Amino acid sequence: MNWLWAIIVGLILGVIARAILPGKQAIPLWLTTVFGVIGAIAGNAVASGIGVDDTKGIDWIRHILQLAGAVAVVALGTPLYDGMRGHKKRSPR
Repeated sequence: MNWLWAIIVGLILGVIARAILPGKQAIPLWLTTVFGVIGAIAGNAVASGIGVDDTKGIDWIRHILQLAGAVAVVALGTPLYDGMRGHKKRSPR
């Protein structure tokens, strides 16, 4: 059942990350979920590294690190996806 929670959390974090980032992220929902899962895994790794992955009560620091990881992955992954799809950023005229 852990994989199901990873997908659900990834979807939620990916959508929140897209909302936080300025501009339009032209990535599909499935890729948003994948980026969210990757960001959550990265946030968990950082939380484990600094020793705040499992605390009493709600793990707010871990959740914030997961969201920060999702924002970073969406911010870095969106231009990569656009480049792979052949979309070039147009300069304003």
